[in-house]
Amino acid sequence: MNASLAGEIRALVAEDLASEVGARLRGDDRKEFARQCIFEHFDALTGSDDAHGAPIGGSSDEQAVAQSVLDALFGMGGLQSLIDDDDIENIDINGCDRVWATFADGSKQLMPPVAGSDDELIDLVRSAAGRFGLSERRFDLARPELDLRLPDGSRLSALMAVTARPVVSIRRHRYADLTLDDLVGLGTLDADLAALLGAAVRSRKNVVVSGAMNSGKTTLLRALAAEIPPRERVVTIEQAFELGLDSAPHRHPDLVALEARPPNVEGEGLISVADLVRRALRMNADRVIVGEVLGDEVLPMLNAMSQGRSGSMCTIHADSSAGVFRRIASYAVQAPERLPLEASNLLVAGAVHFVVHLDSDMHDAADDADDDRSVDGAGPARRHEAPDHRRFPSRTSRQRFVSSVREVVDAEGPHVVSNEIFEPGPDRRARPAAPLRAQTQRELDRVGSGPFRMPAVGYRA
Repeated sequence: MNASLAGEIRALVAEDLASEVGARLRGDDRKEFARQCIFEHFDALTGSDDAHGAPIGGSSDEQAVAQSVLDALFGMGGLQSLIDDDDIENIDINGCDRVWATFADGSKQLMPPVAGSDDELIDLVRSAAGRFGLSERRFDLARPELDLRLPDGSRLSALMAVTARPVVSIRRHRYADLTLDDLVGLGTLDADLAALLGAAVRSRKNVVVSGAMNSGKTTLLRALAAEIPPRERVVTIEQAFELGLDSAPHRHPDLVALEARPPNVEGEGLISVADLVRRALRMNADRVIVGEVLGDEVLPMLNAMSQGRSGSMCTIHADSSAGVFRRIASYAVQAPERLPLEASNLLVAGAVHFVVHLDSDMHDAADDADDDRSVDGAGPARRHEAPDHRRFPSRTSRQRFVSSVREVVDAEGPHVVSNEIFEPGPDRRARPAAPLRAQTQRELDRVGSGPFRMPAVGYRA
């Protein structure tokens, strides 16, 4: 593909889109208008061989130029082909020519450059910040960090100026609309546990989903939300849009998605997640869902759970289900209210009903992959693998799963009393461990918890 020709056509089409005709169009009509303009300019510019070097002919070259221009104007330019690849889960960019893709099977590969220079990469991210999201966001020396949801639902995080080269990380969500039954099919949990969690949501229990990074917290939260009856009004709150529950109106017809807003250059206009949680309490929400609790929003979230917004949910980073209580306490003591441990534990006991913890298998599969490797340790070639781009072998056990479920019982001084009703088994996957409290079991039975009953083993605090 002739890059200079693509750049020239891109500039011409941008003018067409800014014209009186183009400015009136929206959505797919605007994109189709741009496509027609691309081919018209292509035909006009390739009528002779001057100025552009070797002649460009053939439909494949024309389509390549057209796709490049469309990606630049409506997508993420050189990144778009990676974002569109359903096999890719994460994209990490350490400068324009150090692009790592992590695939669904756990393999990792160095990809071709996504921009001609680091400055072009910064311009690409800056353009996305201006076009995507609820409002235009800055990405420059005054605002060197960016969190953004891309049109396909992927989450982009970018940094500049505080690192030698611009850094961009994109987290793709391969399962945008799914149910607990779908997660059973994927091996995340078994049918009995899915029945229990579904009943917990329907009976309006407050649920905290915990786990490490990339453990599947957002995916499980989506599946839990699918159990919310369509008649209920749901308000979701996120630092940057990621949940995407509003993309499934058949499940959540009455849903409002709120996104935090950073301050402007003058330091004004900040709307934090904590502010939005407080605002949600005035929006007649039946349930409040916080995509990720990362700081002082934990207190208004717990207050929302305990003040009539039962059935609310959130995710939090923690290394175990018991570690969730320590993490909440650490956030609470750092909040403006400086809530002491005993007070935060009382708040947890009065607000949270269940903690669901996710884990994943990440061990290397060296013995299982010998037949698929080449001499240098790279696995089988992918369609976009370049000869000099090494692919690291997959970790075949890249499986995310629920490992623990706790029912919160009470608080006693510096401790939150909880009952680990599902504990990690020998394979670290959740297995029944202790019964639910009788009252909780009756409440789940009223909404239909299925034929499964918790085992009648001894209670453990």
